[in-house]
Amino acid sequence: MLKRKLIVTCLATTMLVSCATSTEINQQSETQYAQILTQARQKGVLDTSSITSKRVHKIFRVMQPYAERENNTGTKFNWQIAVVKNTELNAWAMPGGKMMFYTGLVDKLALTDDEIATVMGHEMAHALKEHGKSSRNFGVFTAVLGTAVELGASAALGVDLQGLGSGTVDLITNKPYSRSHETEADEVGIMLMAKSGYNPQAAPKLWQKMQAQGGSSKVASLFSTHPSDEERQANLQRLLPQAMEVYKQKK
Repeated sequence: MLKRKLIVTCLATTMLVSCATSTEINQQSETQYAQILTQARQKGVLDTSSITSKRVHKIFRVMQPYAERENNTGTKFNWQIAVVKNTELNAWAMPGGKMMFYTGLVDKLALTDDEIATVMGHEMAHALKEHGKSSRNFGVFTAVLGTAVELGASAALGVDLQGLGSGTVDLITNKPYSRSHETEADEVGIMLMAKSGYNPQAAPKLWQKMQAQGGSSKVASLFSTHPSDEERQANLQRLLPQAMEVYKQKK
């Protein structure tokens, strides 16, 4: 029954998105995001007061104006970020600039502000480049989040794969973001952090930390098929001289 409901939800969402405008998709995303925040508040995991949360929100406030300048979608974003208490190494962004960080990502990796900005820039880039707006991407996105909300999973985020049908597992593990999307998000993100005044030398170092934790294959992420950590480090090192020039202009 659950599997059938998931498939119907995904197909229905896909049909809606196929004829929806960017504004309409952003509004759908905003509705889903509001449901997730409601779940998080009810479960007491929405983090608004810890040092980690304050750091993430501060960096978001610094980077948001620069992200707005990079918005070439023709639709104004209502940018928003939330931090939840969750031990997984994860962060994500929805269409229209709705974002979430897990405390585990920052705390377990002991991220510096520059490293937080690396993740922030990457997730902002996904939104700016509209990687989640194909019918397939957004259909999977809303089906998975809708199911998480319905089941009352922890903060509607940490979905228990063992307790769900194989259809859910397929939706979550067949991640819609392509490797090219992930690479583009890395490349746009490193420039965005540099424009915001964060040192882009932190970007390759972040993936070294990831590698030390067992690699990006160990990171709980619903929406990405990541290149290897080694590939990301090499590509970011290639872009580093250009990003450093941008960063130096801010100093």
